[in-house]
Amino acid sequence: MPIVVFHRNGEVHRGEVKENTNLVVRAGIKQFPYPHLRYECGMGKCSKCACLVLGGAEHLPPPNWKEKKQLGERLAQGYRLACQLWIEHDIELVQGDLEAA
Repeated sequence: MPIVVFHRNGEVHRGEVKENTNLVVRAGIKQFPYPHLRYECGMGKCSKCACLVLGGAEHLPPPNWKEKKQLGERLAQGYRLACQLWIEHDIELVQGDLEAA
């Protein structure tokens, strides 16, 4: 099962998830990474769930049209929308800490 390492506000949260898991769906039903993940619509319209991928990006599918529209140039910096990702492999994400850097 994939391991998710999630950084936010100087804290590191680690959890195991089933394959083909969406982190925003899990947070919505109060499972890991709830309450640490910032999200809102869950449909790729608001970009509140944008995360910088620190590790595991090579296992992700290419960005879809929603990510391209919402993230634009930030895609090249390694950002993805958590609501559009279905986790199949270990991944490390950050919200907040490194986003301004």
